[in-house]
Order: sequence, then C-alpha cells, then structure tokens
Amino acid sequence: MIGFAELNIGRLILFVFVLTFMGVAETLWPVRVWEEKRSKRWMFHIFISVFNTVLTRLFIFGPLLFWIDFVGAKGWGISRWLGLHGFWEIAATLIVFDCFNYWWHRWSHVIPFLWRFHKPHHIDTEVDVTTSLRFHPIELLLSYGVKAIWILLWGPSLAAFMIFEAAITAYAQFHHSNIDFPDPLEMKIRWIHMTPRLHASHHTVSLRTRSGNYSTIFLIWDRIFGTLKEPAVKEMELLGLEEGRETDLSVPAFAKAPFITS
Repeated sequence: MIGFAELNIGRLILFVFVLTFMGVAETLWPVRVWEEKRSKRWMFHIFISVFNTVLTRLFIFGPLLFWIDFVGAKGWGISRWLGLHGFWEIAATLIVFDCFNYWWHRWSHVIPFLWRFHKPHHIDTEVDVTTSLRFHPIELLLSYGVKAIWILLWGPSLAAFMIFEAAITAYAQFHHSNIDFPDPLEMKIRWIHMTPRLHASHHTVSLRTRSGNYSTIFLIWDRIFGTLKEPAVKEMELLGLEEGRETDLSVPAFAKAPFITS
C-alpha cells in the first residue's frame, strides 16, 4: 500500500513536471501573444501558489486527511456501501469527484457569494499555465470545506483522494496553457477531455462563453448538462474581466477583489 508521504511526493513531482512542460510548450508554440512580461506573471502567480500552499497545509490539509480516515473507519459513503476497492475505487472516485467539481465550478459563477471569491481568477487578462495557480485563498478554504462534504457522501480512500487532487491540478495546468491544437486533434481530445481552446473561451469578457465550459478533466459534464460553448473568434479577442484590468498582477488588488463591488 502506498503511504501518504509517497503520494504527497508524487503529487509534487507531477505538479512541477506539468507546470514546467506546459510552460515550455507555450513558449515554443503560443497561440496568443503576451502583452505583459511573462517573468512578472510567473513571479506573481508562484507567490500566490506558495502562499495558498502554506495556508492550506497549516489549517486545512491535516484536518481533511483526518476526516478521510474517520469517514473510512466508520464505513460511511457510497463507495464503501458499493464495496469498491483498489483500482475501481480510485477510478470511480476520479469520475465522481470530477463531476462534483464541475458543479462547484458552475456554482462559483452563478451564486453571487461564491463568484466574489472566484472572480479574482478571472481578472487575469491573459490566460496561460500560470493562471492555473491563481486562486484567492478564501476560495480555496471554501472549496476544501465543500470537499469535506464530498468525502462524507462518497467515502474515498486516501490514495483516491490524493490522486484526484493531483489530477485536477495537472489538468488545470494543461487547459489553462497558452497553446492550441489543429482542429482534427482538437476534436479528438474533446471526445474525453477539456482543451486549452475551450477553457480559454471560459475566460473571455463575453458572458456567453464565460457561462460554460466548466469541466476540469472530463468534458462529458458540459455535454450532459448543456454548458458546452463553442467560442466565436470575436469573443476570443479579449480575455479576463472588464474590471481590474490595470491591476491584475497586483497582490493588494488581488486580495481585495472579492470585497469590491462593481
């Protein structure tokens, strides 16, 4: 049985590898020209990521791991009642939690209180792999609170939960990256997964495309629930939100964004 330390190290290695790989890929084959200095973007978003990691490790991750163990010991959760184990439990957890994550993301756009804390992610005027690091710390705290409910409902193993966490991070890095694929390959990837083209359209100023393409790993959720939006060329010309465009890489402005009404 793989222990927590090995899972944690594996998650870190995957995080660094995918971030580096997609950073190199978008350097060699960018689909959009950067208007801001990339070095400034990397420094800003890595600072946010490090701050969020320290915050969650200090206050969230320990209690959440204890909660997973407690729920498992009690035999609670649908996966326990179904008797899932090993590979099938991990695969089912990945699919079910990705569906839960779709709804959390969608609610973060349509529920005003949640949108306040998700909005800073969308204020970024350019979308690249570093955007995947850009989340307000309060949004992360809220998301882990919601994940505690998912854990109670589903009852995942520690391994399944850690693999899910690693997977959604890696896929977020992939589909935020500033790359694109030729149409034939794009359509093939879309059979299963969210693509950078579709997710970039989720970051447009246009509310039509921003109100769709919520999936993280499996695109099937947008298909099933009717939120798959094909971007128009005109809509892709301006990314981000209309507000906060001059201070999108300001730490104070980022921190205060949820508390400023517009």
